Amino acid sequence: GREGSILKSRIVTWEPSEEFVRNNHVINTPLQTMYIMADLGPYGKLGYKKYEHVLCTLKVDSNGVITVKPDFTGLKGPYRIEIEGEKQELWKYTVDNVSSLAQPEEEEREQRVFKDLYGRHKEYLSSLVGTDFEMTVPGALRLFVNGEVVSAQGYEYDNLYVHFFVELPSTNWSSPAFQQLSGITQTCATKSLGMDKVAYFSYPFTFEASFLHEDESADALPEWPVLYCGPVLYCEVLSLDFWQRYRVEGYGAVVLPATPGSHTLTVTTWRPMELGTLAELRRFFIGGSLELEDLSYVRIPGTFKGERLSRFGFRTETTGSVTFRLHCLQQSRAFMESSSLRKRMRSVLDRLEGFSQQSSVHNVLEAFRRARRRMQEARESLPQDLVSPSGTMVS
Repeated sequence: GREGSILKSRIVTWEPSEEFVRNNHVINTPLQTMYIMADLGPYGKLGYKKYEHVLCTLKVDSNGVITVKPDFTGLKGPYRIEIEGEKQELWKYTVDNVSSLAQPEEEEREQRVFKDLYGRHKEYLSSLVGTDFEMTVPGALRLFVNGEVVSAQGYEYDNLYVHFFVELPSTNWSSPAFQQLSGITQTCATKSLGMDKVAYFSYPFTFEASFLHEDESADALPEWPVLYCGPVLYCEVLSLDFWQRYRVEGYGAVVLPATPGSHTLTVTTWRPMELGTLAELRRFFIGGSLELEDLSYVRIPGTFKGERLSRFGFRTETTGSVTFRLHCLQQSRAFMESSSLRKRMRSVLDRLEGFSQQSSVHNVLEAFRRARRRMQEARESLPQDLVSPSGTMVS
């Protein structure tokens, strides 16, 4: 973090000490290491470090796992060591396991250890994934986006950063309460690429949103991804100078793709400007420039209630562009339809028209399962001579 313009701590430790690595490494399993060495010096020059060679390394961790490197020779040929000196020498050696065979009790104990280890690993994975597959309610579409701010290019000044946020339509769209729909990248210096200066951010972000179709009438089908009806990604590009002053370099917006899969989007930007030399001098020396009070003014603001939005007299200048890479996933019950029906549907939102029928079928199946379960419980509670086929019927 920063306090004023002074860094509180170093972000990168270029020369970490062994204690620093030991305290900050994620996996810190204690190891015991043994080396099998060979002194291959010529006669009369034994004991010199330059003639020592490592033949084999054995490591034992706290779990009792032994690592041998290089591995036991077995059916492979011997290992080779070539020595350059007054005369070239070639040494060959093998690594053999001459330990006595394990007793049946030891092998059984080893199998129990492996079984316990694999069992704990399976429980750990299950705790991450969960046991139940979370389904959407009928008529709903869940949208997952794993995105990346890739780069920005074509701007006037250096040291760029991007502020972005996602705006959901006010009707039928929502997001979880914990979901963050905005972000800001790190400040990135540009590098020359042809005639342009490019800043590579590679900044990842993710968010989730849900669309719920509440109206069942055919005339009220949702129009997404028609323009102005889907989630919109807004971005603002700014530059930072040596004195920590920022300038607005451009604004842009794009409608999120309606189809799942990987998408690369290039958002062209613009910025408001003033005429005259004084405005450019102010922008260069003190960093002041015109800014939008509401970033949604890049398109049609959500607060606008009229029929026509006039921007007459609003002066702007085209600037650079920002590249986004989006990986979109969609989840809906409508995807479970047969392939023949899916070919006749234009999009998933068209298939949501019949979500009321899906809901009724779902309710019927649930009622059937409950009735069957009650019948099985009643059958189990009856005496065996009544339900057994070999029972005797008394008239």
